[in-house]
Amino acid sequence: MVQTPDIKNKSTVNRGKDPAKETILTPRFYTTDFDEMAKMDLSINEEELEAICEEFRKDYNRHHFVRNKEFEGAADKLDPKTREVFIEFLEQSCTSEFSGFLLYKELSRRIKDRNPLLAECFAHMARDEARHAGFLNKSMSDFNLQLDLGFLTANKDYTFFKPKFIFYATYLSEKIGYWRYIAIYRHFEKNPNDKIFPIFNFFENWCQDENRHGDFFDALMKAQPSTVRGFQAKLWCRFFLLAVFATMYIRDVGRKEFYEALGLNAREYDVYVIEKTNETAARVFPVVLDVNHSSFYKRLEKIVENNKRLSEIDKKKSSMFVKTIYKLPTYISNGYELIRLYLLKPLDSKDFQPLIR
Repeated sequence: MVQTPDIKNKSTVNRGKDPAKETILTPRFYTTDFDEMAKMDLSINEEELEAICEEFRKDYNRHHFVRNKEFEGAADKLDPKTREVFIEFLEQSCTSEFSGFLLYKELSRRIKDRNPLLAECFAHMARDEARHAGFLNKSMSDFNLQLDLGFLTANKDYTFFKPKFIFYATYLSEKIGYWRYIAIYRHFEKNPNDKIFPIFNFFENWCQDENRHGDFFDALMKAQPSTVRGFQAKLWCRFFLLAVFATMYIRDVGRKEFYEALGLNAREYDVYVIEKTNETAARVFPVVLDVNHSSFYKRLEKIVENNKRLSEIDKKKSSMFVKTIYKLPTYISNGYELIRLYLLKPLDSKDFQPLIR
């Protein structure tokens, strides 16, 4: 289990791996309205939630995340460039999993007396996320690095989301995590020589945890039908789908070297993951994005190019004020592309893929 010590002095130095520079694309930590969560009536879909909780209780992966001899010396076999991008992957993934652990653990603790079924589900998911984060952090120790998770707990800024926004964001995070991990695992099944580190052997079972977590949020949204019904729900579902897809695409294409090291094309990989996640979201969201529209990826590519320009500006020897002036047109361009993407006519989920509903 990942320990989260109470660090009162936020100026404490992180003695492990220094966190990467924070940007809009880095994993974030979240908090929510715990009182509203505690008051939720689950009766509309309680039977499905109880069935999912029973799946959590079985803890299928209790004995799965056990390191073996394959890890011995594996880090030393990576060339410097691959080593750098792989460490970045481990850090981002560990921070993301740990963020989920903190949110689920706190939810479980805060609502256990008033909504025991919901609290138990969150406790089981916190267990899974802690296991994932710990396993990733242990892999970082193979590179003589380690994230100080207690330091992160005390020093990261927490973003407040209303419960329904937590549902949208975490549902998509878990489901897109499933498709990302299973795609990588299947690629290595066909191309075992591309496997650069033994942690990927664990991705098949790992992604099943992600899938179960996503199924829980699917059932929870069905127990709170207002979250997926009505005009506002359609607007918010579109927003979160675009936010998750755009963030992943911009980040992955921007660090395509990592995927190249795995024998994957970052763009093709992301297109596959986006399409599969979009299809999956149609099971609960009232609308999904038209990701096959001719302009969808063209606009994302424009943002990728803009971000390269922003990075180049950052390298210039100028004051922050001058850099901001230079960046302003590019920021406006990015905003314009995202607005145009959001305004693309969505697809009604009932018509998009009726068989999955």
